[in-house]
Amino acid sequence: MGCQSSSNGGTNKESEITEIVGIEPGSGTMKIAEETIEAYNLDLKLLPSSEPAMLTELRNAIKKEEPIVVTLWQPHWIFTEYDLKFLEDPKGTLGASENIHTMVRLGLKDDHPSAYQFLDNFYWEVDDMNEVMSKFGKDESVEPRDAALEWIEKNRDRVNKWIEGIKPVHNETIKLAYTNYETEIASTNVVALILEELGYNVELTPLDMGIAFESLANGEIDGMLIAWLPVGAASYAEQYKGQIDDLGPNLEGAQQGFVVPTYMDIDSIEDLPTK
Repeated sequence: MGCQSSSNGGTNKESEITEIVGIEPGSGTMKIAEETIEAYNLDLKLLPSSEPAMLTELRNAIKKEEPIVVTLWQPHWIFTEYDLKFLEDPKGTLGASENIHTMVRLGLKDDHPSAYQFLDNFYWEVDDMNEVMSKFGKDESVEPRDAALEWIEKNRDRVNKWIEGIKPVHNETIKLAYTNYETEIASTNVVALILEELGYNVELTPLDMGIAFESLANGEIDGMLIAWLPVGAASYAEQYKGQIDDLGPNLEGAQQGFVVPTYMDIDSIEDLPTK
């Protein structure tokens, strides 16, 4: 744990914070977190971790009402479980609102027009994604596919609009990649189930972000719904520009940043300890 309760019972002292609990090293989230620490001259260590480990640290701190800062993003089901807030970012180093883009390989429109049309139509809201994630994120006994199916059944009118006029297929295969984050697991499972309704066999492959972009550019996969822009996946989107087909956002209003429990008295990154 990067923070400790003070001997007099105080829980909100930003001076007690010594580190920011992050996720996997090399991710876009960690890159902008490092840039933010430098920009604000913070006297804090960025601790590489994983999403599950970071969430465990957050839960433990909240249970004891200890101060903690984590790298987190919205949509995320954890916001439905705890009272959390993003710290203000006056310098804008963590980026403004993010959109999550659907990207497909060049030529998919000609090879699989029905899949292309549906992927182009697919668009949902932050609350939709959080609803799916909360089902399997809070309860390990719930499979993401089952959570996605429940959402589809509750939102059949919207699903029908996405696939209206699209010609079903028979026994064609679509390969989708996803990163092992609950946001992308949620959207990819929803999309996979609807593609199956259209008659596709869907192969899902978990890949790191950079490998997913490379695989898409090489035509080894058909599509992905994982590109956070303009910040999270910016370097990969620029690297493979012209080699992939960007269908635009499947979700708007996403956000990355430094997050703290609402019981902490700080509101801005500028309130954190500096060198």
